[in-house]
Amino acid sequence: MSYEVLARKWRPRDFDTLVGQEHVVRALVNALEQQRLHHAYLFTGTRGVGKTTIARILAKSLNCETGITAGPCGECSACQEIDSGRFVDLLEIDAASRTKVEDTRELLENVQYAPTRARFKVYLIDEVHMLSSHSFNALLKTLEEPPPHVKFLLATTDPQKLPVTVLSRCLQFNLRHVQADAIADHLLSILAAENIEAEQPAVQRIARAARGSMRDALSLLDQAIAFGDGRVGSDDIAQMLGDVPRERVYDLLDALADGDAGKLLAQAAKLAETVSDFSAVLDDLSAALQRLAVLLAVPERQLDDPQEQQRLDTLAERLSPEDVQLYYQIALLGRRDLPLAPDPLSGFEMVMLRMHAFRPAEVDTPPLPARGPAGSGTEPQDVEPSTAIAQQAQARIADTPVPQVESDWHKLLAGLKLRGLPYEVAANCELLLNDAARFKLRLDPAHVNLLSDTAHERIEKALCATLEREVRLEIEVGITESETPAERKVRLSDERYLKARESIANDPLVQALQDGLGAEVDDDSVRPLDA
Repeated sequence: MSYEVLARKWRPRDFDTLVGQEHVVRALVNALEQQRLHHAYLFTGTRGVGKTTIARILAKSLNCETGITAGPCGECSACQEIDSGRFVDLLEIDAASRTKVEDTRELLENVQYAPTRARFKVYLIDEVHMLSSHSFNALLKTLEEPPPHVKFLLATTDPQKLPVTVLSRCLQFNLRHVQADAIADHLLSILAAENIEAEQPAVQRIARAARGSMRDALSLLDQAIAFGDGRVGSDDIAQMLGDVPRERVYDLLDALADGDAGKLLAQAAKLAETVSDFSAVLDDLSAALQRLAVLLAVPERQLDDPQEQQRLDTLAERLSPEDVQLYYQIALLGRRDLPLAPDPLSGFEMVMLRMHAFRPAEVDTPPLPARGPAGSGTEPQDVEPSTAIAQQAQARIADTPVPQVESDWHKLLAGLKLRGLPYEVAANCELLLNDAARFKLRLDPAHVNLLSDTAHERIEKALCATLEREVRLEIEVGITESETPAERKVRLSDERYLKARESIANDPLVQALQDGLGAEVDDDSVRPLDA
């Protein structure tokens, strides 16, 4: 007996077993139960999402010998013949191979005649957008005034190519991409029924690779079973799909978190030994960054894979949400620019070095004074934007309280190895108490939205490890009286900026350019050498 591929063997036979198109099923079931039947249905969507499958189920529902029903019996001769593709009153046409108007006219010549033995004569036209304009005109005449015994079921991946006159005469159903989780669950149920051993991460990888197509997922599963000699394993799937090992992706993120450019390039060189498609590497890196961003925003969301969850938890302590968002954007743009690089490896290395070189801007600028009434003495003079930047930096320094040394909280924080939200919370605190058993901080109210149980727990854990004793961390919210590490960072940055600006302004060459050519210094471009 010949082998039947999974995509055919497990093709849904009724609406109850259809996966991922609940919005379409609901509309069709209600219409069938209420006997509100249209003469033409149009199913749109990308390949493998169930367009022709739904059309065949609908054909069975219309012609089941038990009557018009949303649940065809599957046992009568009409249902079985439709399933096997030999029902005389279901005419399936591939429009891609029958585009001529003569073909369409020949097909429609028999529309006026009653079905041979069914309730309705059903025309299922696949890839209907491939018909010629003359063929559409011929079809339109029938769609305008169809005989009561005829139903048209049209399917297309490109509805924009259909004439508006045709679209307006059809009930249109837009099928969605099937979610990866739904595909994975369906594949697991099939594997269980087939008694095939499978690792869940491997099945999830197949589901993601299918990109919303259930048929593609089943084809990949067939290939995976053959590749793994009757077993679906993660290593086999990675090799079959040419995937980047997940550990390598997280090694890249670890190198970014370390700020180690040498390590980053070394990881890229290792990837080059086994990977030829670096755009796929950036895809996997983007996917990992997306999962990391979700974890930082919603810590209670956990993955099914404990090993990956552990890597993400570690990275969440070392990378801030802003860093992750920036890396994600660079990865997306880098994938777009990769074909323009001299070679794939150098292009990938530049994307990684771009992630290493850039950091999200820290903006903490107070608003400029409000413009007062003319002649009131409170109206500020119009200033160039670059001058305003310098004035704001000077204002921040002049408002800043004098730093106070409190058990050297600034140095202690630098040794805690905190990253992300826990670091941001701690950096915006001042130290109130540090004794044998208690460690008390005060958090500036402007940053209270950063505080969470997870951040509190991670700061306390880091303190215990660094102080080498068990301490209970307390964080109260209130106006800070001394300079927090975050405020000190801003102050020192402003001082370096003003010093660099002064150095440039006093440079003889700059002055000569200003005097001789009327050049102006763009203060917004000034950066200290140690920035």
